[in-house]
Amino acid sequence: MNLDKSTKRIAKWVKKGFQGYPQISLAYFGETTDFATEVVVGFISEEGAEAQQQKFTSESDVRQDETIQTTLLKVIERADAKTVLEVEGVSIIQK
Repeated sequence: MNLDKSTKRIAKWVKKGFQGYPQISLAYFGETTDFATEVVVGFISEEGAEAQQQKFTSESDVRQDETIQTTLLKVIERADAKTVLEVEGVSIIQK
């Protein structure tokens, strides 16, 4: 799947807002706010459940990495997520 298609599909999920559980959250991190080198995917199966997390990293910007964006889309689909939340922008990695 190409980068444009996967990012548009993820954005479509995010625009829907909260629709219930299971819920996926996406947070991007980098050394600057312009360049995200990692994305943390959170999964919550039901209200009150503890979040499970998985991190994907790249030397390039993960938001422009076709493999990572396609993987994120597959995670969303396989989890049968009803809600996809995305933290806006890129958070600075604390060292």
